Amino acid sequence: MRFLNGQRPDHDLTYDEVFLVPSPSSVTSRFDVDLSTVDGTGATIPIVVANMTAVAGRRMAETLARRGGLVVLPQDVDPAAVADIVAWVKQRDTAWDTPLVLHPGEAVVDALNLAGKRAHGAVVVVGDDGKPVGVVREAACAGVDRFARLADIVEPATVTLPISTPPREVFEQLHAHGAPLALGIDGDGKLAGVMTPVAALRSELYAPAVDAQGKLLVAAAIGVNGDVAAKTSALLDAGADVLVVDTAHGHQEKMLAALKAVRSVDPGVPIVAGNVVTAAGTRDLIDAGADVVKVGVGPGAMCTTRMMTGVGRPQFSAVAECAEAARELGKHVWADGGVRHPRDVALALAAGASAAMVGSWFAGTYESPGDLHYDEHGKPYKESFGMASKRAVGARTRTESAFDQARKALFEEGISTSRMALDPARPGVEDLLDSICSGVRSACTYTGARSLPEFHDRAVVGVQSLAGFAEGAPLPAGW
Repeated sequence: MRFLNGQRPDHDLTYDEVFLVPSPSSVTSRFDVDLSTVDGTGATIPIVVANMTAVAGRRMAETLARRGGLVVLPQDVDPAAVADIVAWVKQRDTAWDTPLVLHPGEAVVDALNLAGKRAHGAVVVVGDDGKPVGVVREAACAGVDRFARLADIVEPATVTLPISTPPREVFEQLHAHGAPLALGIDGDGKLAGVMTPVAALRSELYAPAVDAQGKLLVAAAIGVNGDVAAKTSALLDAGADVLVVDTAHGHQEKMLAALKAVRSVDPGVPIVAGNVVTAAGTRDLIDAGADVVKVGVGPGAMCTTRMMTGVGRPQFSAVAECAEAARELGKHVWADGGVRHPRDVALALAAGASAAMVGSWFAGTYESPGDLHYDEHGKPYKESFGMASKRAVGARTRTESAFDQARKALFEEGISTSRMALDPARPGVEDLLDSICSGVRSACTYTGARSLPEFHDRAVVGVQSLAGFAEGAPLPAGW
């Protein structure tokens, strides 16, 4: 990356204050761009979901990995639960989605409670033998007694195919029958998955992030307190593919000791550590054993660190400096926080990050772990909260004494509750991935890059005022 006309500014920059300059390009299609990461994690798109309780769960992990991304399970999750989630994700199909399943004797209210957990809003009804009886869509439940049985409203599935059917053929079958959902069955005729037309298209556009056995990838976070080596061993035994050693202030002795403890068990998987915002911090974490360094202090939507402490750094400059330091040592960085638009992901990658870490932006999707709520206008939303907030700290310290809990409560930071509305146009995380990856691919074509390393090498960045940023924002409602 270089600055336009060689004019590197003498102050730090946020994503809003920079822009990419078009360059000569021989890339004729955005589909010619390879978005695979080169940091050893195995992700085929440069998107990592942050280890936030309100965002990263089993459903998010399954969906992101199927489309090539990576989800980091939070460190606050009980190790047994982490093992259960990892095992569950590893059992998922790499093309077909996991269905919502009920039985004919269950009530309409049960279907309504489940339907909101998927963008397609459908529940598959199966018999005791596991074979599909039909489909109940959310719309079919309207005006029906909530305690009526599903057997009374279930509709036969129009398209039922072997799970081995290629996605392109699934799309053609759905298109031919005008059906919104295909059911995938195994060799015994039992329900094994579901696929929508758009999911079939995505299966052709994205490559899943998989391990050596072809199973979906999952990452897990470790804190810097307690027996770090034992925690590492437990996560490795659970099958975690990437370990993330995580604390708000990563440039400290406790982090360096934690990294050495992780390395002492010879993990054999990529080790990510953070967070830092300086070249010195990056070098120290790499020297202690990190393969990837997380960069970012204070740019997250739920984070109050900068307002509480004054500590932090504008994210674009932090990523650029840390990425340069990591590259000199043959390592990589993730840009953690501050991402609110596809352009921000493109700029993080241009600055040298191998991936962008996303948190709150993905909280308002069907796939995040929280319950779906509706506001006073009937619009759906989910709740998000910061991992240093009262809500998160309370959950993290629930097994400690009342005195210790009360003492730690005095030093909470972050927002405990925030409504993250589901975008009507992009209510699912895959919808957001489509938007992000489309933007990044287009940015690559504008710079003449066919891969992410080439994108960084060719990127030319200019500095703009906030008026320049506003000029580039669309005005869908006119002016």
